[in-house]
Amino acid sequence: MLENLEKMTTTQQNLFRDVANRLLSYNFLAKDKKDNKEAYYFLMSYKDIFDEFFKILGLEINLDQQKGAVMLSGSKEAATLHLKRDESVILLILRLLYHEKLKEASLNDNIVCQVSDIHEKYDYLEIKRKLNKTDLVSALRLFRRYNLIEATGDLTTSACRIVILPTILMAIPSEDINTIYQTILRISDGGEDNEKAN
Repeated sequence: MLENLEKMTTTQQNLFRDVANRLLSYNFLAKDKKDNKEAYYFLMSYKDIFDEFFKILGLEINLDQQKGAVMLSGSKEAATLHLKRDESVILLILRLLYHEKLKEASLNDNIVCQVSDIHEKYDYLEIKRKLNKTDLVSALRLFRRYNLIEATGDLTTSACRIVILPTILMAIPSEDINTIYQTILRISDGGEDNEKAN
């Protein structure tokens, strides 16, 4: 691995370091997210070296070229983000919206919703506690940082468009939408205060 790194130019070595640090910090890369595109293609070009590097750390790169998504995984604790209850519910709602809007989209379309769609889905689920605007914006910023969504506009407005990235399928891999609904209801009805996401 070191030999291969030494063969890289200084620019490539710096990019390798940046991509590795980004994955260690945020676990996900999405090809369709503007600030991920260069990192995604660089990782694809040098995946063998990245695989060797992360193997030393006990981690593994999961690459889904069809979806244009990358996830760094490893030991459960190392690859787990502890979410607050509302953050968990919002993430699960985003996963539901992705599933629903995927049916309407063509193969090359991004999956797009608006902040108002999240509110509508939250209300539809009849969750006892109202969704606080500050908590929603905070959660969406967190998910944007982890490359699960990309916002095009001001997150504080209901008309803000949100691109739900395919990395959400790696964060919540369940194919059974009923399982996701049940998880939302369990959390919202006073389940655990903190949930975990891969």
